[in-house]
Amino acid sequence: MEASNQSARPVVLRTEHLCIQFGGLRAVDDVNLEIYEGELYGLIGPNGAGKTTVFNLLTGVYKPTSGRFFLCDKNLTGKSPIEVNRAGIARTFQNIRLFNNLTVLENVMVGLSNQIPCNVVESVLRLPRHKKSEAEYQKRAMELLEIFNLAEYKDYLAANLPYGKQRKLEIARAMATGPKLLLLDEPAAGMNPNETQELMDDITFIRKQFGITILLIEHDMRLVSGICERVTVLNFGTALASGKTSDVLNHPEVVKAYLGE
Repeated sequence: MEASNQSARPVVLRTEHLCIQFGGLRAVDDVNLEIYEGELYGLIGPNGAGKTTVFNLLTGVYKPTSGRFFLCDKNLTGKSPIEVNRAGIARTFQNIRLFNNLTVLENVMVGLSNQIPCNVVESVLRLPRHKKSEAEYQKRAMELLEIFNLAEYKDYLAANLPYGKQRKLEIARAMATGPKLLLLDEPAAGMNPNETQELMDDITFIRKQFGITILLIEHDMRLVSGICERVTVLNFGTALASGKTSDVLNHPEVVKAYLGE
């Protein structure tokens, strides 16, 4: 069920027999993924299937009980969230996590902060190199806001943005870290149909604009079937089916276990 041109693209994310156990429960059990450069890949399944747990493993929040994962052939197993992010994996969350008391512009600049070369002393004393870096990163943050059509809201507090724009801001902040792989955890949650369509357009655009690889968790099958090349379905922590999206969504076991038809 693989697309014919997949093998020509480098592998960005590879997981090998990824497992995590909490007490007697295997929340993720022997998950093997291989996601290619520039691919838009879906991770779907019923609530409690282990999808967000996989994201937590891939971002260093949890350490796997067994198995490994690689970003562009670099083994990131056991690394801290900061190390994983600096290596090139960024994420958004099912429940939006913005700095609500910072402005829209400041939220994106937080995403750029790990790329600023000056040290703490330079920052505290606001020495020339700090001022130059701050101006440069403010400019880069504004460029991202322009791409996401958020520039007019740059001085708004994040808490005051409409819900759909908060979602876009969270993605913009994640993109500010310069990721090779972007993990989106239920980006359409809580959105109306118009907002979901705009989100689909945004995801497709940033994938093309940045040439980035995207792995997303989503329950909205219209979104999944509309933008994902391939998907893996998790059920009770294990992979039930993987392959081309249209084939997987019509797989009898997937229909029975997840789609409920």
